[in-house]
Amino acid sequence: MLSSDRLPDEVRPVLALLLSSIQDVLGDQLLGLYLYGSLSSGDFDPASSDVDFLAVTHEAITEDDPTFERLRQMHERINASGLPFATSLEGSYISQVAWRRYDPADAHHPTIGAHWPFQIGLHDANWVIERAIVRERGVTLYGPPPETMIDPVSPQQLRDATCQQLADVWQPRINDEYDHWPRPREFPAFSVLTLCRALYTLQRGAFCSKPVAAAWAAQTHPKWEPVIAWAQAHRADDEETTPAEFARVIAMLREAIAEAQRFCKATIHRSC
Repeated sequence: MLSSDRLPDEVRPVLALLLSSIQDVLGDQLLGLYLYGSLSSGDFDPASSDVDFLAVTHEAITEDDPTFERLRQMHERINASGLPFATSLEGSYISQVAWRRYDPADAHHPTIGAHWPFQIGLHDANWVIERAIVRERGVTLYGPPPETMIDPVSPQQLRDATCQQLADVWQPRINDEYDHWPRPREFPAFSVLTLCRALYTLQRGAFCSKPVAAAWAAQTHPKWEPVIAWAQAHRADDEETTPAEFARVIAMLREAIAEAQRFCKATIHRSC
């Protein structure tokens, strides 16, 4: 039985199955299982939110480890269980050493998501921010308090990670051709809300949920309010984005990236 009163009733069955299944597969290898994202911020939206989880293990799980295959099969069974949100699980399995602090040289770990199969995946600089979220707001399903397993993440580390993520991921995406973007509205909507959250982190040196960031950005950048409202309305919409909608989104994203780049350059200059 899951004890946390912070969890919506509709996600409890799949989380109970996830916990018991991971315990069966990993046994004493499992150190802790935590939830983050919208389930830890209180902004869970059944129509669009993923079920974000993090399993901390004693030792790293590699692709040639028999445990890797057992976990893959386990996730196939959960996915086929028919439980609500069984296909919305998004999580990673990271060793206690790698989880303590982000190290780009040790950033490939088992992961699964709604849009990718169980595999070894790169965990980029965004995982500096994810560590801070788990440390400060994570929901513990099993194991010790998360703050005992993660070093503190400073405001400057949050800003640096955001600048790195913007340069590595979002700048190339926003400069891309329309033909290379996924067509469903949910992807540009996700992009708008993510850039709002990035600017919030850069300005405040803190993290927040997408709804909080959207409200902040609409207030501080009134010109963007219609696009932000559109993104909030279509964050779970699989209908195709129209050319006019896409043009408005890209215009806003380019302005957001330009503002973020100015902040990142100023931050680098001040730290020199």
